[in-house]
Amino acid sequence: MELKRVVVTGLGALTPIGNTKDEYWEGLVSGKSGAAPITYFDTEKFKTKFACELKNFNATDFLDRKEARKMDRFAQYAMVASDEAIADAKLDLNVVNKLRVGVIWGAGIGGLETFQDEVLNFASGDGTPRFNPFFIPKMIADIAPANISIKHGFMGPNYTTVSACASSANAMFDALNQIRLGHCDVVVTGGSEAAVTIAGMGGFNAMHALSTRNESPETASRPFDATRDGFVLGEGAGALVLEEYEHAKARGAKIYAEFLGGGLSSDAYHMTAPHPDGIGVIAVMKNCLENAGLKPEDVDHINTHGTSTPLGDVAELKAISDVFGSHAKNININSTKSMTGHLLGAAGAIEAISTIMAMEYGMVPPTINHTTVDENIDPSLNLTLNKAQKRDVHVAMSNTFGFGGHNACVLFKKVD
Repeated sequence: MELKRVVVTGLGALTPIGNTKDEYWEGLVSGKSGAAPITYFDTEKFKTKFACELKNFNATDFLDRKEARKMDRFAQYAMVASDEAIADAKLDLNVVNKLRVGVIWGAGIGGLETFQDEVLNFASGDGTPRFNPFFIPKMIADIAPANISIKHGFMGPNYTTVSACASSANAMFDALNQIRLGHCDVVVTGGSEAAVTIAGMGGFNAMHALSTRNESPETASRPFDATRDGFVLGEGAGALVLEEYEHAKARGAKIYAEFLGGGLSSDAYHMTAPHPDGIGVIAVMKNCLENAGLKPEDVDHINTHGTSTPLGDVAELKAISDVFGSHAKNININSTKSMTGHLLGAAGAIEAISTIMAMEYGMVPPTINHTTVDENIDPSLNLTLNKAQKRDVHVAMSNTFGFGGHNACVLFKKVD
């Protein structure tokens, strides 16, 4: 069976450094940090008092007030980003066959704030189970793609993938295959997360996963730096409209890039720590290249998982050196989490958008906040430190890895 070609025709982003795809890109290339003191709740007794929250975002600017109240923030974010992507793709909803339009979304946690608030309300009461009737539908992770499909009438495959921080990359790979195999003409895909909450911050602090650089939040996310001390939690959403190539061409759609392939693997090692030799990461990048039909030397740019954790950053870069050999030094490697923080289940989507826009504009965003060389990292690697670099990017790869050892990798190619 001949696989269909798949292209990207729409993008939408809601991030801590920009509330549209264009604002997001401007934030990336200017090296903007999205980290700041938390405003959502009192952090006086918390080890970490900062995160990468959205700025100047009001859901009711985009959604009907009654509808917004029925959604957790992660679902609101999904609606806003997907609406931007659908508009960007210029899909004519009166013409497209909605039976062949799917929505496949990623969320690592789902409605954490809704769950937290309802449980706290119950605990503070007299034991009578008074719960909001929208508690369950607001909380469940699959409600984001459900809401998107309900709004637009899309009747193709509709579900959420959950693989921690790899969730939206898994969603994108599933969406790719739905179109490749001829099941869909169009799939709206991506991911969203809203875990900057009492439970989210408290839980990650308990794991010693978060940076505690409270005196300088804007420099706390520092991938590859010797003084890194953990990741910075972020929130938001990224959305992509994927489309079968001939379908896109027939309607004269703008094509951002071709989605050539993806790869999946498991570390099978530890609940939270990466394998120190990067075995699963090596496997996922090799799987991705094979799936895309490319050689290591074809890759120009890699957006790493690069969370700013002591173990993870080194393991990933060792894996890149293993897979790409002498060509690794020719690749522009970066971590945009240095600016956005870690959006968990939405990370794969917003980072895929970054790689696509790097091809669009011939510019690789920087890894900011690097001041101290880590002797455990190969100095010949170009980590795109502190300043964006001009680069004609033809092939770009994006890595995402989740707690539990879930690894996902996606790869895009510039369309001439």
